[in-house]
Amino acid sequence: MKNKWLLCCCCGFISLILLSSHRKSFQKEKETWIRINLVGYQQESKKVAVWLSKTEKIPESFQILDKEKGKIVFSSKSVRCYGAYGPFKNSCRLNFSEFKQPGRYVIRTGDVESPELIINDEVYRHAADFALRYLRQQRSGFNPYLKDSCHTRDGYTMYGPMPDSTHIDVSGGWHDASDYLQYATTSANATYHLLAAYRDFPDVFDDGYQHNGLSGKNGQADVLDEARWGLDWLLKMHPKKDWLFHQIADDRDHSGLRLPNKDNVSYGKGAERPVYFANGQAQGLGKFKNRSNGVASIAGKFSSAFALGSGIFRRKDQKYAKLLLDKSQSAYLLGLKKLGVQQTAPNRAPYFYEEDNWSDDMELAAAMLYQETAQQKYRKQALEYAGREKVSPWMGADTARHYQWYPFHNFGHYEAIKNDPEKRELLTGYYKEGIERVWNKAKNNAFYRGIPFIWCSNNLTASFAIQSYLYVNASRDETYEEFAQANFDWLFGCNPWGTSMVYGLPEWGDTPENPHSAFSHLHNYPLDGGLVDGPVYGSIYKNLIGIKLYEEDEYAAFQSDLAVYHDDFGDYSTNEPTMDGTASLVYLLAAYDHRTLSQNPRFKTDQGAIIRGDSSKKELALVFTGHEFADGLGQIRQVLEKNHVKGSFFFTGSFYNNPGFSEDIKKIHQQGHYLGAHSNEHLLYADWKDRSHLLIDQATFEKDLKANYEAMARFGIPQTQAKFFLPPYEWYNQTISNWTKEMGLTLINYSPGTRSNADYTWPEMGTRYLGTEEIYQSIVDYEKKASLNGFMLLIHVGTDEKRKDKFYAHLERLILYLKEKGYQLVSVPDLLR
Repeated sequence: MKNKWLLCCCCGFISLILLSSHRKSFQKEKETWIRINLVGYQQESKKVAVWLSKTEKIPESFQILDKEKGKIVFSSKSVRCYGAYGPFKNSCRLNFSEFKQPGRYVIRTGDVESPELIINDEVYRHAADFALRYLRQQRSGFNPYLKDSCHTRDGYTMYGPMPDSTHIDVSGGWHDASDYLQYATTSANATYHLLAAYRDFPDVFDDGYQHNGLSGKNGQADVLDEARWGLDWLLKMHPKKDWLFHQIADDRDHSGLRLPNKDNVSYGKGAERPVYFANGQAQGLGKFKNRSNGVASIAGKFSSAFALGSGIFRRKDQKYAKLLLDKSQSAYLLGLKKLGVQQTAPNRAPYFYEEDNWSDDMELAAAMLYQETAQQKYRKQALEYAGREKVSPWMGADTARHYQWYPFHNFGHYEAIKNDPEKRELLTGYYKEGIERVWNKAKNNAFYRGIPFIWCSNNLTASFAIQSYLYVNASRDETYEEFAQANFDWLFGCNPWGTSMVYGLPEWGDTPENPHSAFSHLHNYPLDGGLVDGPVYGSIYKNLIGIKLYEEDEYAAFQSDLAVYHDDFGDYSTNEPTMDGTASLVYLLAAYDHRTLSQNPRFKTDQGAIIRGDSSKKELALVFTGHEFADGLGQIRQVLEKNHVKGSFFFTGSFYNNPGFSEDIKKIHQQGHYLGAHSNEHLLYADWKDRSHLLIDQATFEKDLKANYEAMARFGIPQTQAKFFLPPYEWYNQTISNWTKEMGLTLINYSPGTRSNADYTWPEMGTRYLGTEEIYQSIVDYEKKASLNGFMLLIHVGTDEKRKDKFYAHLERLILYLKEKGYQLVSVPDLLR
């Protein structure tokens, strides 16, 4: 055991630590390797392994073998080589995306085999909950992992309007990383990620822990318990309308290795630690100071977390939700009063979180406040802030200072799209520009690596993968799907070192064992779910103060001037887990898990088609169909534009190919409405009397639907942006749903309960005919009786001339009624997100 002064990664502070000898086995010397995502691949995902070699020879093909039987089950020549990378002379991408059979395999090329390859739609099931373990372990106040309390006397104020050293109760929250400082900057961002993960993917989370973090169900998803832990601490840090605190403790924390409940570091007031007030000015109680010039960066983060929390907790605790909304508005006002950045405060060393941007924080806050209050000023301000920082500045850069551009992706654009659907193309364009900047640096290497190797490179990687997800979800453009998957795979072993960057995930794989943490180093406590900082440039590693490896480097063969990573307690720069990075990982894992759930329990289905969205949300989609007639198309388009509503239009190929309809279709597309398929020739798929009896075969179905998409492509609508398909006659069966899925599409149908779909009928049809007032009243009656939450309300864009009272002529009346009832009118993709 040796004593050594080291620099702690989370802030770069100096620390006296003890080093142990626990190591995993050293890797055998090789010349060629195959890297994969060690957790596994979902069946429909992009699936690529990376072949690496220190030799000149490159592979021409590869095989996938059943792990148990040793039998070749797939062969491919889909090998794309990129030459040298880091310590390797050659590198190639082995693409096996078309192989979708679930099972356990190995990839082989020549005499080289990969680790065990798993393909299964369940591979990420409950992984987000696993990552929450690390968040619980990071709790301050009561720590459920230790079953003991710590830092209960926080703290005494500094830089505030009250006298310095005034006591204030701010106990709680999370420790930032492997030290015990606490930053609202990272904590508020982490809280938002957890809340957003629950809002967007509630079905992936379990209930196994109580609010205090101890085992036991409490009727609430564990991610929401963790998010509330963060919210409760943020409320303490914003106790009054004009009081906002941003930090507890400083680099004096780095005075030795100890567990949090044994923390005896003194800041001059016994067990109390300093609590820094956000005054928007340079701060630092010791030799060094930061460059703060405002509070908007931190105030915006508080505000967005509070606003999202208010919306989520409204049904569970109205009083708490109101408190959060009030705090969101007061924090936002503080940001408006002092635009600029509030950086974290150093003391003895010149290291701190050097955040230089704030408009992204205020954009997100304004967008969320609009969603909670419907006040137009917030909607407008969100768009103004969006234009100030279109792209997160680190994207495309080679380097950046520590946390210089934070958060590492901007949720604000995604939320602003919900408020202004007509700005979808503009705002998704901002995301796309950032993705392309990184892609331009990534496209010439086998790992598709365009993330700079700076401190917390894994955090940037997780955030970039989230931005890619948000972009696809908002734009339906899957151009960068393989690129996004490569960044995700990097975190779980498809990297030069062949190791997952998440402690204990997967349980059977190569994951961190010696992270820079007192928990694991002193007592061998596992840091389950913790995302470590990740590789850094060789130049950064060589110039860091006090680094020394205390074990043989099992990854020595993979280190280079390009990038260095060590699973060694002594390398604080690459192997320290962080709380905020792990919170981002929770959202990312939830998103990946969610996409393979066999059936989203929030949605109602019939014969395999989605017929209603989330009935707990006051949202609905106006769905318009067309085949022969388009007499109402222009009027519908104008009404939607006037009332700022995005519609979802499903047309047949015959409709798209009709020259008389093309101008209106072009305008609908330009205005950002959703355009989808409705078959090419409006075929009847199944017998009216016997739904199970098909009238077509699969070849006919596929040929017809492909022709529909070919017609759409002439309007610039690729299939990748139009994944929802509404069947002709709104009549189908389970087989049609299965065929639709095989084509990579999602079958939907209108929500039953109203008679809006009868608006095509005319008087000569006898009892089948319904007049406009009857149809309208059926909608009103259903809304009163059962609500229209999650509804897809179908209206035809034209009817036979025999019908004189056109229901579409009353569209504005319907829209005004629905808005008066509090419904948010969204597109089908937004309804079924």
